[in-house]
Amino acid sequence: MADDRMPLTVGQAAERLGVTVRTLHHWDAEGVACPSERSGTGYRLYTGADLERLERVVIYRELGLGLDAVRALLDDPTVDAVAALREQNAQLEARIRHLRDLHGSVQRMIEAHERGILMPPEQQKRVFGTGWDPSWPAQARARWGDTPQWRQYAERAASRSPSEWSGLSQESRELDDALARAVREGTLPGNPRANDLVERHRALLSQYFPLTRQMQVCLGRLYESDPGFAGHYDSQQPGLASWFHESIDANARAHGVDPDTAEWE
Repeated sequence: MADDRMPLTVGQAAERLGVTVRTLHHWDAEGVACPSERSGTGYRLYTGADLERLERVVIYRELGLGLDAVRALLDDPTVDAVAALREQNAQLEARIRHLRDLHGSVQRMIEAHERGILMPPEQQKRVFGTGWDPSWPAQARARWGDTPQWRQYAERAASRSPSEWSGLSQESRELDDALARAVREGTLPGNPRANDLVERHRALLSQYFPLTRQMQVCLGRLYESDPGFAGHYDSQQPGLASWFHESIDANARAHGVDPDTAEWE
């Protein structure tokens, strides 16, 4: 550290080391790293040897050592410096592993926010079936990407494994089959069986984001009015989209929700 510009003032030393002047004053007061010289006007001055000691203090502090431990490493001949540093190195490696894991989690969350499902298109088709269109998550993001529900969906999707997606897909298919069967067998909206299916639907979607009954009513409207959703349900059983909408509304009324005024909340 020594050069032709030695000794250095406190400000110059702080700038060289990337710490604050206040920090150097504190280390001086604690007897951890004190300036060896004074100027003619009484200002503290750090020599080359002082800067070398300060450099070691900075490293030890970045490793997480307290000032007492730093002072012991620098001044106590009975302290096993190598053992102490090995321990700190082990802790540092653990922190690095943790940060790598955290970095991976953040990356997955970013990708989930952008893509919706973190699987390649071909894997999506294997998991969700041949009728699945891998462009649907992008369409959903374009439609709902600025909502809290999409953020909740993405955060959950970031940690969801292919087998978990497969389980959700199986639940969806089973629910579609049960809905279609209810219509074929003449189940009326508001009937206990229809209400159970509506509640089953709400529980299933709540695995993606919390779904209130008001929000479910809004989805019911969409299921009947949107050609994509209506086409999906009516392909399971003609008239299913309208029946499901009516059943959702009937169940909502049974729980004190007015479908005519329900909003996405």
